[in-house]
Amino acid sequence: MKRLDNKVAVLYGDGTTVSAIAKAFAREGAMVFLTGRTRDKLKSIADSVLSGGGTIETHLLDALDEKAVEEHMAGIIKKAGRVDISYNAIGIPQTGIQGIPLTELSLESFSLPLTTYSQSHFITAKAATKRMMKQGHGIVIAHTPTPGRISQPFAGAMPLTWAAIEALCRSLSVEYGQYGVRAVCLHTTALPETPLIDEVYGLHGKSNGITYEQFQSIMEARTHRRRLTTLDELTSAAIFVASDEGSAITGTILNLTAGMVV
Repeated sequence: MKRLDNKVAVLYGDGTTVSAIAKAFAREGAMVFLTGRTRDKLKSIADSVLSGGGTIETHLLDALDEKAVEEHMAGIIKKAGRVDISYNAIGIPQTGIQGIPLTELSLESFSLPLTTYSQSHFITAKAATKRMMKQGHGIVIAHTPTPGRISQPFAGAMPLTWAAIEALCRSLSVEYGQYGVRAVCLHTTALPETPLIDEVYGLHGKSNGITYEQFQSIMEARTHRRRLTTLDELTSAAIFVASDEGSAITGTILNLTAGMVV
């Protein structure tokens, strides 16, 4: 028996991280409903899942559109009968947001990630939680990097943004845990295999007057094992926390930072 057999998972985002999560969930037996804003990316992920024998449906969706998210969730319930896992990992480009001193950052650039991420996570979590509490079980999962706990220079509003998502998870858990709904944040370093690390570490390297490679080495040295979180480690943790094995984990972070956050 697979660890996510008969579970229904809805995922928001079509980037590298979500692609890995979608494939991992499907491989473990979940029926995956994947949403995103880029048709070609969705098709590529779906083709990969289907070629591996998994089950997936894709839908073009803006996770900031509350009406569209509600309608999509209602369609999932009508078709699959329930939703067991909600995973939001949307992202926005970080150029113009990170790599700039706070005193030189515009209000628009400061506010954009804070409003985008927090509103999207609220919208998708709300849509899932309303159904999960009725069925008596389910988990809302988010992904938050280390600046949510350890601030670093030139990160703009991203530390506040990720801290807000973690606070939302705690609030969901304390309000709806009694109905069987769990909420967990997967807390990682930057992920070396994702394109976003090239952009972000490039920005931070430039701000600190060093190369991308030098900045990455500094961040690696801050972990106990001198190595950043991998995509495989993130997906393995996501499977565990979404499965029945992780049923006691809620209202907290699952710390995958290899000692960067202790």
